Amino acid sequence: MHEESDDAMNKLTREDLYSLEDYAAMRADFRNRVMQHKKRRLLALGPHATLHFEDRLTMQYQVQEMLRAERIFEAAGIQEELDAYNPLIPDGNNWKVTFMVEYEDPAVRARELARLIGIEDLVWVRVAGFDKVFAIADEDMERENAEKTSSVHFLRFELTPDMVRAVKGGADVSVGVDHDHYRHAAEPVPAELRAALAEDLDVQ
Repeated sequence: MHEESDDAMNKLTREDLYSLEDYAAMRADFRNRVMQHKKRRLLALGPHATLHFEDRLTMQYQVQEMLRAERIFEAAGIQEELDAYNPLIPDGNNWKVTFMVEYEDPAVRARELARLIGIEDLVWVRVAGFDKVFAIADEDMERENAEKTSSVHFLRFELTPDMVRAVKGGADVSVGVDHDHYRHAAEPVPAELRAALAEDLDVQ
């Protein structure tokens, strides 16, 4: 069925992927479609932080690009990529996010990443009428040390069933970060992103 699946919560399998040959033939069109899809799932928080809300299609693109770049066609190698990226597909009661802290100047970046230790744990989402839900960060590996945080983190926001029902029912969603050296929020997020986030959820 490939990327046209209606179920955003499904994990990817080998059967969902295009062969290297087929992907090469369609890559330009597929990439353009994915880039448009990603735009509605992107949120800037202030001038230096960006949240990319991931889903099945964005992860299929990542897997296909990795297979292409590494010329991987054997089953074991394909499964390794699926195992790496499937955890970033929402499960129906959460949102999965790639969180990026971006400073163009290397010296400024080094200084700010040292000041922003712990920022990944202070990113939050809030469904209207409920308390903030703070991120569960970097479950696959530690991306921070005593000197600095990383410029890239992987976040999970786990929602209660009542929150899920509220979002599916049209409730606003806000997103922010509460670090002492970086406080920004989108309250609420744009309608297009809110709609995309609602699609990621599944009322149990």
